[in-house]
Amino acid sequence: MLTRKAKRGSPLVMVVDDDHAIRLMARETLEHSGFAVWEAGTGEEALRVFEERSPDIVLLDVVMPGIDGFSVCSAIRGTLSGRDTPVLMMTGLDDLESINFAYEAGATDFITKPINWHILRYRVSYMLRASGALEQLKESKEGMAHAQSLAHIGSWEWDLATGKVRCSEEVHNICCSDGGQGGNPILDRVHQMDRGLVQGFIDEAIAKRASSSFDYRILVEGSVERTMHAELVTVLDEVGDPVCLTGTIQDITERKQAEEQIRLLAYYDALTGLPNRRFFLQQLEQALLFANRNDRMLAVLFLDLDRFKQVNDTLGHGVGDRLLQDVADRLLRCLRKSDCLARAEENGPPSLVSRLGGDEFTIMLSDIDHFQDVAKVARRILEAVSLPYVFEGQEIFISTSIGISLYPFDACTANDLIKNADGAMYQAKELGRNGYQIYDESLNAKALERSILESQLHRALKDEEFAVYYQPQVSSRTGEVVGIEALVHWNSKDLGMVEPARFLPLAEEIGLVIQIDQWVMRTACRQLKNWLDAGFAPVTLALNISGQHFRKNELLEIVTAVLSESGLDPALLELELTEGVLMAHTEKTVQTLKSLKSMGVKLAIDDFGTGFSSLSYLKRFPVDVLKIDRTFINDITNDPDDAAITLATIEMAHTLKLQVIAEGVETQEQLDFLQKHGCDIYQGFLFSRPVSPGEIPALLIAPSTQPYPVRITA
Repeated sequence: MLTRKAKRGSPLVMVVDDDHAIRLMARETLEHSGFAVWEAGTGEEALRVFEERSPDIVLLDVVMPGIDGFSVCSAIRGTLSGRDTPVLMMTGLDDLESINFAYEAGATDFITKPINWHILRYRVSYMLRASGALEQLKESKEGMAHAQSLAHIGSWEWDLATGKVRCSEEVHNICCSDGGQGGNPILDRVHQMDRGLVQGFIDEAIAKRASSSFDYRILVEGSVERTMHAELVTVLDEVGDPVCLTGTIQDITERKQAEEQIRLLAYYDALTGLPNRRFFLQQLEQALLFANRNDRMLAVLFLDLDRFKQVNDTLGHGVGDRLLQDVADRLLRCLRKSDCLARAEENGPPSLVSRLGGDEFTIMLSDIDHFQDVAKVARRILEAVSLPYVFEGQEIFISTSIGISLYPFDACTANDLIKNADGAMYQAKELGRNGYQIYDESLNAKALERSILESQLHRALKDEEFAVYYQPQVSSRTGEVVGIEALVHWNSKDLGMVEPARFLPLAEEIGLVIQIDQWVMRTACRQLKNWLDAGFAPVTLALNISGQHFRKNELLEIVTAVLSESGLDPALLELELTEGVLMAHTEKTVQTLKSLKSMGVKLAIDDFGTGFSSLSYLKRFPVDVLKIDRTFINDITNDPDDAAITLATIEMAHTLKLQVIAEGVETQEQLDFLQKHGCDIYQGFLFSRPVSPGEIPALLIAPSTQPYPVRITA
């Protein structure tokens, strides 16, 4: 803590003498010169006044009754405030022994009696000026020490002839955990691996008679590593020879840690710890320079996880983040095993894995000899990523699609290599995912097509280019239409009729699927209500719902609003959800489904058996219907496995009192099998393709008085 002596308007002089006349003359002389004066007639009184008043200077008689001047001076010097207070001793004793005794007692100076009063004021002024300079020096040193402590800077001086090192207190505080003063704190604590570095800078500064600055590490308490910044200057004598080194050291450990944190934030992905896009681009550009100079090949792999959005939408972002971290670890392990990495030249750029963002990763393979090396790494990645991931006892499966571009064959710049690998990756997805594709120039056209499709899709909503088609759902027992599934079609003004399989995945990806779902729900509910008002028999309206609704937690509000606007009975609405949506089973999802069920809305599991295939949710959630996916129906009459799966699904659903709908029924043989084994409802081209609203009335049951259809389970 810093302390400062209070400043007075006029310096206070304490005159201590048992002779009243001396005190009177001193007061008159000093007050006339602008000093404030306080008197004391005895040693005891002097000590009391000194403690109370803290004078700036003391005029002290030596010979007094009681406590003499020597004892008073010694007592003053023993106090905190009196250590540096000037004491001018007034004495009639002129022997050398008395003078020495006065200095030993702590006197600053002495003056003999009889006193020359004209000279006294000058002596006092001089002593106060000298005391003030000493006080300023002391304050300056204290301020410097405090500043050094705040900045963790210590100063030092090293005599080259004697080897003696003088250090400020902060040097010892920095380098010695116990504040010890022994040894050479500049060199003794230097990290073993940095000793050569530090000695080299010192020798260079001495040899060149110059200054130097450098960073190095020290060890405190034997194992705690701290980082120092040193500044040193070589001091020369009159003939130019070095006589000492002087400089500072500063503890910059926290600054280095902050710089490293900033570097990590700027160049590394916070979730996975992998390099980010910026760092990857920088390293790729450096690798391209190396490859160009040395006539080498280089590859960029662009990876995108297949259906990762479904994981995020259904299982939540927490699971999605952990999945990305596990994928990153597997990619790193694949690269460490890479043959081409093992053969990379020591002075060449290393291979690199980075996360560009979302579920996209890039890999740079530097200094490769053959494309076979790249293909080997790609196959290893596909295999590693496709292995199951286990979170909270639940297995999750995911795959990746990989695009590959090669330097110098496919591109010569970093951005073009990444862009071309990205295009090849989309080609891998179109070819069925879970594979790799090499870039070729035709992919640019496909990338352009995708960009145009995305742009047109945004405009389609505003220009009302979508239409709802309906596919009837037929009772296997009676042959009557008991339901219709609403399916969105896109009739683009520029692109013509666009298949749902072509634009719906893109709508999911770019975040338009919720708006499309809402439009389909409103349109279909209004249409069914119009048919009912026209007197047609009631049927169930089935709507596909994206998992994104549950992530935004707006589905209940949307359904409630649409039913209210259309006036449709909730019992006629059936929402089809994928298995993945139910697998998320967050508390909000459960509550939303139960609220919909309490309104009377039916819930169906679409494409049953193609997702995560966990059966526990069939009991946990208020499900009404299972829809058997068309992939099982296609070969139901000639593939025993598909037949067994379908039969087991029907039996299980009926045991749980669930209705069963078979999708994709196209032949009479398929229908015969389903009817034989008690499938409740079917839909497919055998009865009708999806048709426009104008064609539906002819397929519906003629007006009657029958109640809403009840699907028979067995």
